[in-house]
Amino acid sequence: MKEILREIGMIARALDSISNIEFKEYDLTRGQYLYLVRICENPGSIQEKVAELIKVDRTTAARSIKKLEMNGFIVKKEDEHNKKIKKLYPTEKGKKIFPIIKRENDYSNAVALDGLSEEEIEILFDLLQRVRRNIEKDWEFVKKGNKRSY
Repeated sequence: MKEILREIGMIARALDSISNIEFKEYDLTRGQYLYLVRICENPGSIQEKVAELIKVDRTTAARSIKKLEMNGFIVKKEDEHNKKIKKLYPTEKGKKIFPIIKRENDYSNAVALDGLSEEEIEILFDLLQRVRRNIEKDWEFVKKGNKRSY
């Protein structure tokens, strides 16, 4: 069987490493850019929703979100109906860096897909979405404390 997940992992780690290096000058470290992008795209989301979008556990998300808040990229605001709920919003500083992150993402996308036809890109996109949906089932299952049987 082909090592497809190994290839996907290498691509993801290489792109993450590039982004971490390039965004260091903006005081964004260790994948924080991912959280900032999701919060900019979904202002008013709660922390659990952001964690779900990125596919990380709540503790990991909490740590990164706290750093983003401390560094002035995002702000937590109480929900007007339920004070226990804290919604996440980008600050002006966060909104200012968002286009820079988006531009890097678009560039990386173009580099990754260089030499592929529109049809191949569409097929790849569809296949990767199917793979993600397959994995999401196990992710949800394991996240709830269950064990997979191999």
